[in-house]
Amino acid sequence: MQPSLLMVPQQNAPEAIPPAPAYYAPAPAQATVELGDLGRILLRRRFLILSVTALLTALTLVYSFLTPALYSSTAQIIIDPQDLQVVTNDVNPSRISPDGGITQVESQVSVAQSNGVLLRAIKATNLTENPDFNGQGGLGRWLGMLSSSDDGDRTAETLDALRRRLAVKRDDKVLVLNIIITAKSADLAAELANAIAQAYLDDQAEARSKAAADASDAISARLEDQRKRVEQAANAVETYKAEHNMVMAAGNLVSDQELTDLNTQLTAAQTRTAQLKAQVDQLRRQGSAPDATSEAMRSPVIASLRAQEATLVDQISQFSTALGPRHPSMISAQQQLSDLRKLISRELGRLVAAAETDYQRALANQKALEAKVASLKGKSLDTDQASVRLRELQRDLDAVRTVYANYLQRAQETREQTNVNSTNARIISQAMPALKKSWPPTGLLVFGATFGGLALGIGMALIAEYLSPTVLSANQMQSAIEAPVLGVLPGRGRRRSGAAAQKTDAVAGLALQRIAAATRRPADWPLVPSILVASPPEDKAQRSRVAWQLANAAAARGRRVLFIDINAGKGQKDPQPGVLDVLRGEYPLEAVSRYAPGSSVALIGRGRPTAVFQEAQALYFAHRMLAEASHSFELVVIDGGALADDLNVLPLVAMADEILLVARLNATPMRDVASTSEAVSVMGRLPTGAMLVDEAA
Repeated sequence: MQPSLLMVPQQNAPEAIPPAPAYYAPAPAQATVELGDLGRILLRRRFLILSVTALLTALTLVYSFLTPALYSSTAQIIIDPQDLQVVTNDVNPSRISPDGGITQVESQVSVAQSNGVLLRAIKATNLTENPDFNGQGGLGRWLGMLSSSDDGDRTAETLDALRRRLAVKRDDKVLVLNIIITAKSADLAAELANAIAQAYLDDQAEARSKAAADASDAISARLEDQRKRVEQAANAVETYKAEHNMVMAAGNLVSDQELTDLNTQLTAAQTRTAQLKAQVDQLRRQGSAPDATSEAMRSPVIASLRAQEATLVDQISQFSTALGPRHPSMISAQQQLSDLRKLISRELGRLVAAAETDYQRALANQKALEAKVASLKGKSLDTDQASVRLRELQRDLDAVRTVYANYLQRAQETREQTNVNSTNARIISQAMPALKKSWPPTGLLVFGATFGGLALGIGMALIAEYLSPTVLSANQMQSAIEAPVLGVLPGRGRRRSGAAAQKTDAVAGLALQRIAAATRRPADWPLVPSILVASPPEDKAQRSRVAWQLANAAAARGRRVLFIDINAGKGQKDPQPGVLDVLRGEYPLEAVSRYAPGSSVALIGRGRPTAVFQEAQALYFAHRMLAEASHSFELVVIDGGALADDLNVLPLVAMADEILLVARLNATPMRDVASTSEAVSVMGRLPTGAMLVDEAA
């Protein structure tokens, strides 16, 4: 009996062979998907992306054709934050905020959309009768029939519909409101936009008029109270004056005016007395020559007498020379001169007596006035104390009269403001019927749907790839199995091309060279080098092709190759003896191997699964089979099939030098790769490499 594999020294056992070194650096485990892999994902799932794009574009076109056309019209209102200054004390004062009135105009956006403005526009345009707005048109009519709502007043429905069709906007850095209405009719949209603009102006004018009317009513209500206060203050003044016997004239007490007049008269009398006394004193000092006084010189009588005297003196002088002193004419002239001088003396005496009389009269008048002034001064001392309180009452009266006058004037001003519109706003652009529809914009929607569909399709493709990832690149495969990827074969679609065949042979040959360079076998190792190729069940064709390509590449380079196909003959009723028969020890290797026609590669099929072999026995015969094969072959390539579905391959997995996993780029799910790698590890080994097949190459 030959020794079993378990009796082979451990240093010569296949498990003692170190794993093959990596031929290029593996990708980091946390970055299994590279940027270049996105293109492969999108290419592989292009039908999903194109289907989503086409579906979304088609739905958009259907929506564009079925949706009724809508038209938009815009009316523009300019609002000056500085209102018209109609009167000085305006009820609505005009003030400009530090931001130039932008905040004030911005608040008017909400005012233009308020219920008051919209209800005015609805009433002006009789919009409650329009089925597009009152809920009686289209789907709303049928919904109204199903509900129990009142059909009488449709104002609420109309208001809600109008608010949905309305947009009020303010352009940047300007004080202009844009009132935009969208409706199914271009003429209706323009009419509604203009109606809302006018309703806004009317609402503002009415609001300011109402504010002025309210202020006027409030002030008028206070006028009666102010008038009563004036009456009370005036009565208090008059009562106080009557109680204290204080008579007023021209705003002053009569006693005060009388005292002032007497003082003035007394001053004048004193001046007159002083002047007359000076005249009398002067006349008394002149004595015998009173004619030298100013009174004598100013007297016309004295002046006339003096003139006559001068004339007579002149005549006497002439008569004296011509006639002599005894001439009758001379005597008559001298007598006349004497009489005339007596008259002058009597006139001067009369002047002195008149001056004395005037002085005595003035002195008496002065003394009488002094007595009256003294009497009134005594009475004034009694009224001064009462005047203090009177002046206080008078000030109160003046104050309430001033307040009453202000109230009266303000009431008149505010009453007039109710009829004046001080709003500095106007419509600068009337809404015109639109020439083109604003919705739906078919071109824009199709453009958006196309790119949106592409984005959605790409997103769905990436999500699908995330939920069911596939092998995207050699780096990803290398990270998943922690073993190098030996090559990437082109797909079968271009197999007949000479360049593709050469490339496939070159990739397979290079993979064999890498395997040979990485294998560390003892010089006296009795087993032939072996490569086992495995894959997920869905990659059966690619696995068989890779295994056969490796065998042909080795044979083309002059090596004797044994190809074991674990799936050949599987499912046949009467299969030919194969590798399973050898593993049970029923047939030697030479009895079941054969060469394919026109090929230098020997073939062994699956064989007959007539009995189940024991694991230890199968390991022994597998060891013996590979030892015997070393006499006739230089390489054994095993198509191991789907390891997760066939435990009969376990002895071959245990004895194989290299275990290669085969997967399709952009097609094989990563979960299948993981399950195949896990099956290899369950059988006590680890994958030593991988081969990828790119069907798109």
